[in-house]
Amino acid sequence: MTPPLTIAVPRGALFRETLDVLDAVGVDTAEVRLNDRKLLFADQGLVTMRPSDVPTYVEAGAADVGITGKDVLREQAEREIVELLDLGFGGTTMVFATEAGPDPAAEALRRLGVMRVATKYPRSALDHFQRTGRQVEIVEVKGSVELAPLTGLVEGIVDLTQTGTTLRENGLVVREELFHSTARLIANPVAYRTKAAAVDALLERVRAR
Repeated sequence: MTPPLTIAVPRGALFRETLDVLDAVGVDTAEVRLNDRKLLFADQGLVTMRPSDVPTYVEAGAADVGITGKDVLREQAEREIVELLDLGFGGTTMVFATEAGPDPAAEALRRLGVMRVATKYPRSALDHFQRTGRQVEIVEVKGSVELAPLTGLVEGIVDLTQTGTTLRENGLVVREELFHSTARLIANPVAYRTKAAAVDALLERVRAR
């Protein structure tokens, strides 16, 4: 079938499993799989983008529905979207990690009353530490966050991990788990009302896959 909806598809770690889900509900993803550079597939009703951009496109109505990680949704909690379904794949865990050995973040809190934490997820990190009553200075980074504590920039990091291998390879250990993240199906609030039949049909097919 050619869906009467425009669907935002996340490139990256969720890409292949998202396409598998779409194939299972009757959306032809063959052209998407064969073309790494093309972004818009109008005949299939698909548009591909970074996972962090999916809520932006869905909120604005440039896509009716989309798939992205719960970590993205928590980080962009201000977005006006409707979360429809936990798709159950792409599982990762947001963690707080420091160098192995005595906890340098706890020591910084004891001595200075504040700890420095590097992350690509400033909202999620700040919310967690505020909820647990700890003073934190958030240092937002874009690249390899594991480097920050090794160079003395910060005492700890907040980041997503799937297996923990990268943390271990850099001498870091998980101190706390913040939350578990999986892929979610989301919808534009207006499309959720005006295209209710199409959204519901897609939702039923995804649930039944």
